[in-house]
Amino acid sequence: MEVLRITGGTSLRGEVAVTGAKNSVLKLMAASLLAPGVTTIANVPDILDVEIMAELLRRLGCDVSHEVALSTIAITVPDRPDHRADYDLVRRMRASICVLGPLLTRTGAADVALPGGDNIGSRGLDMHIDGLRRMGAEVTSDHGYLVAHAGGRLQGARVWLDFPSVGATETLLMAAVLADGETVIDNAAREPEIVDICTMLRTMGANVEGIGTSTLTVIGVEGLRPVQHATVPDRIVAGTWAVAAVMTHGDVTIRHAKAEHLSLALEKLTLAGADVECLPDGFRVAMSGRPRAVDIVTLPYPGFPTDLQPQFIALNSIAEGAALVTENLFEARFRFVQELARLGADVRTDGHHALVRGVPVLSSAPVEATDIRAGAGLALAGLVAEGETTVYGVGHIDRGYAGFVPALRSLGADVRRDEV
Repeated sequence: MEVLRITGGTSLRGEVAVTGAKNSVLKLMAASLLAPGVTTIANVPDILDVEIMAELLRRLGCDVSHEVALSTIAITVPDRPDHRADYDLVRRMRASICVLGPLLTRTGAADVALPGGDNIGSRGLDMHIDGLRRMGAEVTSDHGYLVAHAGGRLQGARVWLDFPSVGATETLLMAAVLADGETVIDNAAREPEIVDICTMLRTMGANVEGIGTSTLTVIGVEGLRPVQHATVPDRIVAGTWAVAAVMTHGDVTIRHAKAEHLSLALEKLTLAGADVECLPDGFRVAMSGRPRAVDIVTLPYPGFPTDLQPQFIALNSIAEGAALVTENLFEARFRFVQELARLGADVRTDGHHALVRGVPVLSSAPVEATDIRAGAGLALAGLVAEGETTVYGVGHIDRGYAGFVPALRSLGADVRRDEV
């Protein structure tokens, strides 16, 4: 087992570059299944989830070449890929479900194991299934697998999502691009990662309108072509470094990031007392003195991102005053506050609310990450805790942050990775 050992008390200073978005690249890899031939994706983060998705694609009959040094991945898709996504891989990463739409619309069948991933609450597949059924698919559950069949091409349909689910939007979007006729997805997700996949699909020859809005209109085409595409920068990683700068009274420039994708989060940091400067290729965050507590309410984009909620709870735990954090997306996201309390944080939860009262200083302790963003939040807390904090479950962090420890060390943090 590997752990992070973090000695707090250092202000982070310098520059850090952001790679491609985890929440986009995995879906772009799945989208490559829609076109036979070689699709090349650039700006690929060197994270564990990319390797899991690469192995999943290999088992579906693709040839995958990952050039880590060049941050590129080339996927050679056969004329007819296999249609079964096995449990041993899907259980490790919930994003594996995103192969459901491409496989069904390309091959007429898909057997995908019910997914695993982060333990942050229920994330049902009802909207995926209902939408595909509206498009003419038969979808059943059999021995832990979603089994989907289409007699011929899927049919265009109008689908209303009860909630702007990113996963359901992606599944239905990728299924619709090769369907017969027009598909309209109402109340669609609008995240930058959705825009990214729409942009790639358009380059492949798909007919997609309404990109960036809550209504996507897709007119199916007969076939798509392989392409080259660069992944959108990871706004959650960029936001994590921004919060780290504020918590440690630092001065950090985040390169290769898009400030417009983090408008609300950066506004919250400004309210906390930080100086935020937008740059042509990113932004700079500087902080002097103790931050002020800020209330946050997580909502679908363009609202406050749930994936930055743990980092902001960590910030509020050492801020001046008290803040109310409301989590509207994942009911189990607050589990990590039990670990944060081991560092001396004063957090009380009630349903989907958390009241955080800032304390002057945290104290080191062993803690365990339960998901990707919880791991990041605990690591940030360790940066400002007295003594050495040990973070277990570092594998979770590896799933979402490329070069997490080297990046922290380049900014001056006292952190190392040990085996225990």
